[in-house]
Amino acid sequence: MNKRSDDREGGRDSKRPGRALRGRAGRMKNGRGSGRASSGMVRLWGRHAVESALKNPARSHRKLWATREGVDSLDGELPSDFPVEWAQGADLARLVARDAPHQGLVLECAPLDDLFLADVLDGNPDRPVIVLDQVTDPHNVGAIMRSAAAFDACAIVTQDRHAPPESGTLAKSASGALEIVPWVRVVNLARALEEIAEAGYWRIGLDGEADATLAQALPAGPVALVLGAEGEGMRHNIIQHCDAIARLPISAAMESLNVSNAAAIALYAAATREPAAE
Repeated sequence: MNKRSDDREGGRDSKRPGRALRGRAGRMKNGRGSGRASSGMVRLWGRHAVESALKNPARSHRKLWATREGVDSLDGELPSDFPVEWAQGADLARLVARDAPHQGLVLECAPLDDLFLADVLDGNPDRPVIVLDQVTDPHNVGAIMRSAAAFDACAIVTQDRHAPPESGTLAKSASGALEIVPWVRVVNLARALEEIAEAGYWRIGLDGEADATLAQALPAGPVALVLGAEGEGMRHNIIQHCDAIARLPISAAMESLNVSNAAAIALYAAATREPAAE
């Protein structure tokens, strides 16, 4: 389960993290040139992604490959028995996707446990739900997670078959938010929207052709923001499961926004709306 972890800067321990680590230097085994993890494992890279995963008690970690500089950049000290293999930057590059900015840190760990939608819907009007309909680019999903963490979203919901898997690319784009924001993967997105409505959420689909703006459509209570893939937008069946369709009031000089930018703006609009009158 995605547990919350503190990924804020500052407050670094006086002891350097590298002093508590054991490992061996030299060339590394596993994943030569593939960027793939061992069977059933996920490989994460980059300081924010790795640091947040290390702090997440829900993660089961297998191994950390690292440079001395990478370990020194971590906020906090690892246990003395944590499995670390010291390496050079060129060696780490062979463990990750091509040209991926690993920042001297590559972590292999178990994927996060599956979540049930009912377990993450809290009905708090200050915490929107983000629903993504066939948004498949891991960079976009990761960026949306980062915005969702910044604006304290309740959860991100995607369809299991039409969303990227948990990966190093997604985690790097999320900059630690993969460990913070609950990510619910469902078999049937329309059915999930029904469950979200039953939990008291007003479902707003974003579409550039809508008559109403998002500000006009936003309710005072709990809201679920539904975004479709770039170009194709939301599928017809998903639109039918929304309570309202709204657009972002962008200039006519620009046809559309990247889906991650649209999600960030929609989350900001939800966070700054007028509170419900008592």
